Amino acid sequence: MHERLSFHIKRDSFLHRLNPLTKLVLTLALILLAFTFPWYWMPHLLVLIAIIPLSLLGKVFREFWLTALQLILPAAGFLFLMQAFFQPIGTDIIFKFYFLDITTESLMFAFKNAMRVFVMVSAFTLFLLTTHPSELMSDLTRRGLPGQFAYVIISTLQIIPQMQAKAQTIIAAQRSRGLDTESTFFKRAGSVLPLVGPLVFGSLVEVEERAIAIEARGFTSKHIKTSLHEIPDPEFDKILRWLLFALIVFSIGLNLWLS
Repeated sequence: MHERLSFHIKRDSFLHRLNPLTKLVLTLALILLAFTFPWYWMPHLLVLIAIIPLSLLGKVFREFWLTALQLILPAAGFLFLMQAFFQPIGTDIIFKFYFLDITTESLMFAFKNAMRVFVMVSAFTLFLLTTHPSELMSDLTRRGLPGQFAYVIISTLQIIPQMQAKAQTIIAAQRSRGLDTESTFFKRAGSVLPLVGPLVFGSLVEVEERAIAIEARGFTSKHIKTSLHEIPDPEFDKILRWLLFALIVFSIGLNLWLS
């Protein structure tokens, strides 16, 4: 059975070859530009000139848009409806449903916030699809980040795919024992309980096993650690990071100046 323990898709692309820290800074830059740049259409422009081209450059266009259709667009759409109906701004009513109404101002406000959320989740999705967690951890610890913090970051990135893999294993095991998971809704709902117990207790056991494993490998040792796999950090990545930092500072400064 094929089990993915991270969201990373192995490809040979421009985005995959970037240093993990550069991709992290690029992700933060896209998010901060979407939220701080004072121009209304900035989040929309970022989708057109950054998010879509980056998904093509990273050769993860199909995986990215599958995630967008299943997760990002429904979440952004729900936020759009909530903001459009319940944001009490403006008087120019363009749609009314019982006591709920949408004004031109609330529609524009909701559209901007939904696009901001779309950019934020899309940037993180591209980062996860093109960055292997072990490379990110090696690069961050090499730069001086304490191992405990790096471990927390990597564990957070891996927890969802690991839980998915474990759940699929438990479902397959329970099916082989005769558990009905594909018939009517009520039977499927009743079969959830036999799956939750092994999933929760299995995860707790795995946490203990992982703690023992990393302690056995000298995780808390004070000595300088070396790595067999060096993460390249060419001059292009350093220049790109500085340009992104400058863009972030410019966006925040412009926002403060105009406010």
